[in-house]
Amino acid sequence: MHTELSFTHLARLTTPLGVYEHALGTSPRKEHGYCVDDVARALVVTARVPDPTADVQRMAAGYLEFVLAAQHDDGLMHNRRSTDGSWSDKPSSDDHWGRALWSLGTAAAEAQDPVLAYRARTGAVTALRSRSHHPRSMAYAALGAGQLLRAVPGDGASLRLLADARRMLGRSRPDSGWPWPADRLTYANAVLPEAMIVVGEALDDGAVRDDGLLLLAWLVDEQRAAGHLSVVPSTGRARGDRGPAYAQQPIEVAALAEACRTAYLATGEGRWLDVVEMCVAWFLGANDAGLSLVDTDSGGGHDGLERGAVNQNQGAESTLAWLSTLQVARMPHLAAAR
Repeated sequence: MHTELSFTHLARLTTPLGVYEHALGTSPRKEHGYCVDDVARALVVTARVPDPTADVQRMAAGYLEFVLAAQHDDGLMHNRRSTDGSWSDKPSSDDHWGRALWSLGTAAAEAQDPVLAYRARTGAVTALRSRSHHPRSMAYAALGAGQLLRAVPGDGASLRLLADARRMLGRSRPDSGWPWPADRLTYANAVLPEAMIVVGEALDDGAVRDDGLLLLAWLVDEQRAAGHLSVVPSTGRARGDRGPAYAQQPIEVAALAEACRTAYLATGEGRWLDVVEMCVAWFLGANDAGLSLVDTDSGGGHDGLERGAVNQNQGAESTLAWLSTLQVARMPHLAAAR
């Protein structure tokens, strides 16, 4: 089974303007255009490549241009872009804004190209002027602010956003049976405890950090069955729901891998590395259907796990979910700890 980073399918979805959001099989569905959500994810992945090829560098530079073009001076962001380059929505601070800030902070901290890192840093400074009333958007933004602090230690704007995120992110409930701060698990759930860990570490708030670790551990247990991951389906999960349920989305697994990496860096505990390996294994067939969600020929990721089948389409979100999960597992500080 192919377990090396392959950017072949991502390159197929990429144009000088952006990343096509959807695909029919492996063919881009150009009529659906582009979105910041996916381009930001692509910037995170390509900016983290430690020794990028010239092609990966060009892709990362194009993704950064897309994110910066979406931005207004007040920090708000467009999300949806047509193939003619026009924006089809009003700027806002919905979830795409948080993901954009995550990508800009990541590129500022990790990109090998100093020019790209500098331009990402200036974009992050602009994005930090805004705030969102959506918890997940603020959670992604907190990840970006945490990354920016690596590039600019003590940055006041980043610390202010992290303080605002701390006030918004829900704390765990005392009911140990369902400690999650909402009545239902929805999507990309692990970003919430991950942001709490980042906030707690950056603001030296041990209570928030430990609460994030508690929630992440609970979330892992909630999505584990018979030695493999059985993740929240696209319809969500409430207390008392019994799995497995479908369609399971790769973004859930990718978010869990990212969060467990953050938890490992905060604690040094090997149990988080075990979950990262389970995330990789989920893509490769250790899941409720026993089917691989990775196309070894294209390098793409399938769009969802169904009962006894996989969605044959290979859109940007799912492809990037696979690439980011494998990337996290192969990061030197994690691989060396195994």
